[in-house]
Amino acid sequence: MTRQDVVSALGSIDDVTITEIIASGASLEELREAWAWAFADEALMSQGRPLPGTRVATLIDLIEADDEDGDLADHD
Repeated sequence: MTRQDVVSALGSIDDVTITEIIASGASLEELREAWAWAFADEALMSQGRPLPGTRVATLIDLIEADDEDGDLADHD
C-alpha cells in the first residue's frame, strides 16, 4: 500500500500514522474495512459481519488514535 492509497482511503492524516499503516503490511481493502469498523461498527454488526481480524484491528487502533486529533469520521 502506498501513501496515496492511505490518503485516498482516509483523507488528511498525519505522516506518522500513514507510515504506521503502510508498515503494518495491510492491504487497501483491509484499511477500508478498518475504517468501516472504526466509524460504522453497528451497521457491520447488524449485517452479521464477523469481527475484524488482527491486522484490521491494528489498523482500527491507528485510525481511532489519529481521529482524536482530527475528524476522519466525516471522510467519505
